[in-house]
Amino acid sequence: NMDSTLHYIHNDSDLSTNSSFSPEEERKSKVQDVVPQALLDQYLSMTDPSRAQTVDTEIAKHCAYSLPGVALTLGRQNWHCLKDTYETLASDMQWKVRRTLAFSIHELAVILGDQLTAGDLVPVFNGFLKDLDEVRIGVLKHLHDFLKLLHLDKRREYLYQLQEFLVTDNSRNWRFRAELAEQLILLLDLYSARDIYDYLRPIAFSLCADKVSSVRWISYKLVSEMVKKLYMASPSTFVTDLMNELVEKFCRCHKWSGRQTFVFICQTISEDDCLPMDQFA
Repeated sequence: NMDSTLHYIHNDSDLSTNSSFSPEEERKSKVQDVVPQALLDQYLSMTDPSRAQTVDTEIAKHCAYSLPGVALTLGRQNWHCLKDTYETLASDMQWKVRRTLAFSIHELAVILGDQLTAGDLVPVFNGFLKDLDEVRIGVLKHLHDFLKLLHLDKRREYLYQLQEFLVTDNSRNWRFRAELAEQLILLLDLYSARDIYDYLRPIAFSLCADKVSSVRWISYKLVSEMVKKLYMASPSTFVTDLMNELVEKFCRCHKWSGRQTFVFICQTISEDDCLPMDQFA
């Protein structure tokens, strides 16, 4: 019955790519010698829809929660045994299942290594970026952990998508934007001075003007770290341009809140020694 289950849970694209497999080849692709095969077969069957009706409605979520541990036990050489199950879980109708995978995708990337991550995990990661906020927060919380595992050219592709995190299903979800600011601080180490200035700077300035003070306070730290990073990079024109924009955008702002933001950013730059004092002056 295993083969009929696996074929049932594949989506159309999977069926088209695996249509050349005979049932025997399909079975062999799930065979390994690390754990008893019956135990693995039992685990893989947790995505069977009938199990949700007869055993536990949350069985797919339990399957997703355990997947990194199963992958670690089997080793990356046996990832082929889990790949179809992972893709099935990643497209599960229940957002709780997808959310569970989103929170652990960075751990799975470490287990699988860069080649398997680029081929099998990046498409799933890209899907989670467009998912519900409850799922997106999972990849956002570990954005730095995942992106640092990718090659530089692949990592740069995500620069264009970072600003999409500013838009949420519920505008009152300020913790989402606070988490974005926290992650951007970590991401400064992964990108060049030009990329920081061109892509991360506009997002940071937007977060500095957020309606929620908790988001703004983290953003002040983000801008000060940005100043520090750009000052140490060459050429130094980026940091000069950034500071000029801070003066223009906040110091000369017609709203008192903008001018207050400028003072707080200056305070953070000074306290964290982001600039030599003569440069600060």
